[in-house]
Amino acid sequence: MTPLDTQTFETLLANCADEPIRFPGAIQPHGLLLTLSEPDLHIQQISANVENLFGLAPAALLDQPLATLTGPQASAIVEQAAQFAGQVDVPPLELTLQGIAYEGLLHRDNGLLILELELKPDQAELVGTMAKIRNLSRVLQSLQAAKTLPALYDICVKEIQALTGYDRVLIYRFQEEGHGQVIAEASSPSMELFKGMFFPASDIPEQARELYRTHWLRIIPNADYTPVELVPRLRPDTQQPLDLSGATLRSVSPIHCQYMKNMGVLSSMSISLMDGDRLWGLISCGHRTPLHVPHELRMACQTISQVLSLQISALQTLEISRQREAKMDALVRLNSAMVQGPENVFDGLAQEHALLMDLTQASGVAILEDNVLHRYGQCPKPEQIRELYQWFKQNDAPVFSTHNLSTLFAPAADYKDIASGLLAMSLPKPVDNGVLWFRTEVKESIPWSGDPRKPLNLESSETGLRLSPRTSFELWKVEMDGISIKWSHGDLFAANDLRRSALENDLARQVRREQQAVRARDELVAVVSHDLRNPMTIISMLCGMMQKTFSSDGSHASRRITTAIDTMQQASSRMNILLEDLLDTSKIEAGRYTISAQSLDVTQIFEEALSLLMPLASEKQVELTFHAEPDLQIHADPERLFQVLSNLISNAIKFTPADGKIVVAAMSNGDDIVFSVRDSGKGIPAEQLPHIFDRYWTAKEGNASGTGLGLYISQGIIKAHGGQLLAESTPGEGSEFRFTVPKIS
Repeated sequence: MTPLDTQTFETLLANCADEPIRFPGAIQPHGLLLTLSEPDLHIQQISANVENLFGLAPAALLDQPLATLTGPQASAIVEQAAQFAGQVDVPPLELTLQGIAYEGLLHRDNGLLILELELKPDQAELVGTMAKIRNLSRVLQSLQAAKTLPALYDICVKEIQALTGYDRVLIYRFQEEGHGQVIAEASSPSMELFKGMFFPASDIPEQARELYRTHWLRIIPNADYTPVELVPRLRPDTQQPLDLSGATLRSVSPIHCQYMKNMGVLSSMSISLMDGDRLWGLISCGHRTPLHVPHELRMACQTISQVLSLQISALQTLEISRQREAKMDALVRLNSAMVQGPENVFDGLAQEHALLMDLTQASGVAILEDNVLHRYGQCPKPEQIRELYQWFKQNDAPVFSTHNLSTLFAPAADYKDIASGLLAMSLPKPVDNGVLWFRTEVKESIPWSGDPRKPLNLESSETGLRLSPRTSFELWKVEMDGISIKWSHGDLFAANDLRRSALENDLARQVRREQQAVRARDELVAVVSHDLRNPMTIISMLCGMMQKTFSSDGSHASRRITTAIDTMQQASSRMNILLEDLLDTSKIEAGRYTISAQSLDVTQIFEEALSLLMPLASEKQVELTFHAEPDLQIHADPERLFQVLSNLISNAIKFTPADGKIVVAAMSNGDDIVFSVRDSGKGIPAEQLPHIFDRYWTAKEGNASGTGLGLYISQGIIKAHGGQLLAESTPGEGSEFRFTVPKIS
């Protein structure tokens, strides 16, 4: 084709895909269709063949009562049945019109009742139909007794051919790639055989598949028909085409009718096979001459397809369970190897590389952990594996599989002979990591029904170029390269389960490492605190002795030495406080902070705090007052509670200017005692308030003399008591700290 022809072909192909197959505006001529308004049952649309069948002009029947066409008795039957329209397994209506027996089918579409009429089989045909249907129970039992999928398919095609008399009955299964394969067949001796052959995806366009998914059955008694138009073509109420998706008489695409003729059949019936909500495949029936299958037989075939669908799902589920069960021993052993891996889970897998390959029947496996790459069996080169890993990681799929890698990742064409199949998994870690299984290329000759590259033909017509279906269905073998054996459900399950185990083991290792780090830090803090506390105590004592020695000497040198000794004592005291704070902080972070609670009198606690802190408040000329409700008893650790009060009050004194006020209060509130320390200091800026309980907050606040751990430890102490420590502050007005402690009732 020239570029222009190619463009035209693509345009026509798109138009074909968009063909309004749900809204053809016409029906097949082997019946009559009309739409009715409710509840009055007035005719809104009717097929034009009413004139041939009943001698009535279509236009004259529009907006007339149904009885005008059918008579009052048949109209009453339709009216009574209308309430059940749309329900499953509703038998057809038996209607007699102008002395002729018809079967009526009812369904609804967007507020319209749709009535379809087909001729009722004559007595001889009816007797034969009922005789066949009596065997339905036996057929269903045979299907349910089948132990394997091939046996199930074989029973189905043979029984449906026996029921219907079609020359050919196929089971056609859709593949993941979109095309389909004939997996079972029952055909008359003179028919061309298609079992095992593949058909292009374009043979059944996507919108046709959607109709198969939502409606179980479609029949074409004679592909060489002239469509019968609806009158009027559009719905009178909406001026939109009538949706005929649920209509048995729906006219089909002329391209499909030509496709049937090219295939050598004039009549067909297609029945859906479902796996849950997914279209799994079709039962496709064809006959060389026109053939109309009665409604009752169609429903029997539909029942067979529904049972077959359930059986397929059940047997597939059993097969998947069997595949998974077969992997369990290997997965248990690999999990044990990951647990025992010296450095990480991937080290453990590397020690069991043969078992890892057997797990998925791979021809090669690569194990990647940061800069370490292990390769076993047939694998691409290291740089190729790392490039492949980066591509796989970009797909953001924890487990990925393909049996045709080079079509997805072009550089893989260079090593398709050893890695046409890829199954890979990785863990969410900051370093490159993962397991990549490879399968070698398998040269395969796939039998197609006709050339898959030419599913449609482009031909000239009186109106210009048009598409026509392919005319050749002869065996066409295509040599496939760059493909491997497909990964099974069991392989995918194994990869996912291995990843889950690896993730659990990796997280457990991280937790253990963090616990070891915490223990090491605690031990270090304890050793440092112990080893430093004794020297600091000795330094403090020696400073005191030296101070007494030099205080009696009033020389200038002695005064300088005394000042230096004071500085040393202050530094030593601050070091001891810091050591205590570090110990408390370590315990809080490790969740091992404990208290020794006992019954305490709040008034006594306040008296002790007043005697200790009043000199400090008086020195700054700050008014310090304590108020407590009488007879308050609490359950708390006296030393720790005093530590909290001392820290809060000392901070308040530190940041409250001269002539300021600090009020310490305690009051009952339900099962708790609420303590508050309120000052009239400069307050805490709003942007700093959320951080005041952080470790080393004084660095943010600008108080270089504090350790930055006081409020953090105070909060830990109150939490250990089962209470809360909160703060409120207004810059320029002051701050209030409140905490709760359980009271004794």
